Amino acid sequence: MQYEPIAHIENDFPTKFGLPRQSGLSEHLVSRIIMEPRYRDAEAFRGIEEFEYLWLIWAFAEMGKRAWSPTVRPPKLGGNKRVGVFATRSPNRPNPIGLTRVRLLGVAQTPQHGTVLTVGGADLMSGTAILDIKPYLPFADSVPGAAVGGYEQRAREKAAVKIPPEVAALFTEEQLQTLREVLACDPRPGYQHDAERVYGFAYAGYDVRFTAKDGVIAVLEAVREPRQRALNISESE
Repeated sequence: MQYEPIAHIENDFPTKFGLPRQSGLSEHLVSRIIMEPRYRDAEAFRGIEEFEYLWLIWAFAEMGKRAWSPTVRPPKLGGNKRVGVFATRSPNRPNPIGLTRVRLLGVAQTPQHGTVLTVGGADLMSGTAILDIKPYLPFADSVPGAAVGGYEQRAREKAAVKIPPEVAALFTEEQLQTLREVLACDPRPGYQHDAERVYGFAYAGYDVRFTAKDGVIAVLEAVREPRQRALNISESE
């Protein structure tokens, strides 16, 4: 089987570390879906604006030729518990594809890119290849109260976030809200507990540096030039 990308996504996250680990955790994270030239026909999108949410099927960008493992240790479960790869959202899979639910914010016809979709809540780094787009159907796709293993408690845990005014002033209101949502979910792996360590990730043209201690994520600074090797901790070993 051979597949080709139909589009790619553009947003403020050029690297993996710092991204929301699941879709919808940062609804203020706005992305644009840029279609490949052969898929820019407006007819292919007729009626799409009638849907509030979409599914994106996409390819993990940083897996390369890495061999898959039957078990992984998800960082958000503490990094010590081994579970089967098919019981996780780990990128280390036989076929490195992902599934993401996004909110459709706008559909625009542009001279340069044809039809462009603006979406909110994606968990994809900028440049990720999109393989397909499908409408989200609540009556078929949503099961309220379904069991979610050990992730339920983790999903409820939110860190307090402190961003100094001089850093907040560097971002638009929407970018700042996204930054708060991302940090509140604590982007560190679950096994990282060093209160003195300074972490950093590339966001909106800045290297955002922070510490984490006693349930508080404190931003220290945002440097204009992101580091060439931003901290990028894999979702699994």
